[in-house]
Parts: sequence; C-alpha cells; structure tokens
Amino acid sequence: MEDRPIIVKRVKKGGGGHHGGAWKVAFADFAMAMMAFFLVLWVTQTASPEQKEAIEGYFRDPIGFEEGGLPDPIDLGGVAEISEGPGEIAPEELRIAEDDVRDLADAIEKRETQQLLQELEQKIVESDTLQEFKDQLLIDITDEGLRIQIVDRSQRPMFESGRAEMKYYSEDILFELAEPLAEVSNKLSITGHTDATPFIGRPDYSNWELSADRANAARRTLVAAGVPAGQIGRVVGLSDSVLLNKDEPEAPVNRRISIIVLTEAAKEAMERRESAPRVSEDADEVLSEDDWLQRARERQVDEREVSW
Repeated sequence: MEDRPIIVKRVKKGGGGHHGGAWKVAFADFAMAMMAFFLVLWVTQTASPEQKEAIEGYFRDPIGFEEGGLPDPIDLGGVAEISEGPGEIAPEELRIAEDDVRDLADAIEKRETQQLLQELEQKIVESDTLQEFKDQLLIDITDEGLRIQIVDRSQRPMFESGRAEMKYYSEDILFELAEPLAEVSNKLSITGHTDATPFIGRPDYSNWELSADRANAARRTLVAAGVPAGQIGRVVGLSDSVLLNKDEPEAPVNRRISIIVLTEAAKEAMERRESAPRVSEDADEVLSEDDWLQRARERQVDEREVSW
C-alpha cells in the first residue's frame, strides 16, 4: 500500500491579533462622543440666557425653528427682513431697533459689573492686606455703577485729622484695588466725604475743601498704582452733604472715599451735565464758571469738582 501524503492546512487569521482592529473604531467613536458631550457642557455654561433659550427652542422643534424665518438663532427683538434676490441683502432691509441694541448693551454691562463685584470680593478674600481692612470696605452696585467705599474707623482713620495726607495702610488698600480697576475700560468717579464736625484752624478752608483734597489724594494714589490717568472721569468733594450714618452725623464711618466704576449711561449723563451752560436762577443769563461757583458757595452747595 502506498503511503498517502499528509496535508496540513494552516488557516491564517487577519487583523494582527487581539481580535483585529475593530476596538479602535469603537474607542474613537466613544472619544468623539465624549468630546461632543463636554463641548455641549462648556457651551451651555458660558451661554447667556437668551442663547440658552434659542438653543432650547431649536431642540424642541428643529423643523419649526428653521421654518420660522429667523436668520439668526438669537432673536434680538428687532426686525430682520431678507430680500428675495440671489444672495443680495439690502442694507436698509437689515434693521435692528436702537432701543433693543441699547438694552442688550445694558444687559452685557450689568453682567460685567456683577463679574467685577465678584472679582473684588474674591480679591478681598485672597489678599492679606484687604483681609485686614475688610471691615472698612463697602462694595455695592448703584444706579451709577459699582461703588467701593473705604470708610474710617475710630482707631483706624484713612487720613490724619484735618489733613489730606493718606495713612500708609490707606495707600496699601488703594494699591490692592488698583489692579482690577485698571483692567476695566469704564471711567472712574472718586468722591471725598467728611463727617459733620466743622473744620477749624485755617481761614477760607472748610470740609468742602478738605473732602475735595482727600479725593484728589486718592486719585494720585490710584494713578501711581497703575490706573490710567485718563480713566479718572470725576473727582468730587461733597463735605458732609451725603452722610452714610445720618443718625450720627459725626460718626467716623461718614469720613470716607467713594470710588464708582461708572456705567456708560452714568458717564454720558455726567458729560451732558458738565457740558451744559450754567444759567442763573434769577435771570436768563449764562454764568461763567467762577460766577457759578461763587453763587454755589453762597448756597452751601459747592461741589469743588475737578474733571480730569
């Protein structure tokens, strides 16, 4: 009997081992999905309420949202009309109401003001210098903008009694505040206040002059600390005409420096007020600045204002 040849068949499995490369495709799909997921989280975290509302409307009814005729996913409340020409949009047909644009700008400015408030509060927490004097810092938001008030304490005044030279620790406070203030583009208003105790010791020098000189001292310190000189829009001395504690007119808390980060509307109102001609109350005559200040002093409402 002839020997039959033995045939050995070897079956080669493709793919390079480890069950081939299919797992790489699956992992790539998973990584892409995770990237998309985190991107959505980031977008929703940074989006404004208007943007979130527009995104929500799209996912609720994509077809209706697209067929609604809105060329922009964010409706600013204006009127947008697109011409039916081949890709041509006439400028006069793209109209957004001026009031709506201003409202949007105001909303953005309010959000930036709130963000600056949070940054200052965080800086007070992190700064050893500001932590030591946090009981003398009052920060709030007014109609004019973000207001920072540095007040006196009975054993820790900002200035020497009856003088406009700042204590060294008062300068340290302003140096700490100068950094975040210099980063905003808004104009700053600086106001000096005194208590109701009359100033005695120098002729023709009262709490009006003292409060104005102290406000100017604060201005010089802020500029030395890095705030651009052109950012200072107003320096005012108001004496004791605006008391913080009206029940105790001579309380130390009434002696303070107020710094306001002016809103755009407040800045425009200030500029309009300062550029308007000063008219006498008794006659239809335009007064010079010296005459107006003289009559203001006689009425005890001299502002001692210096614009920079």
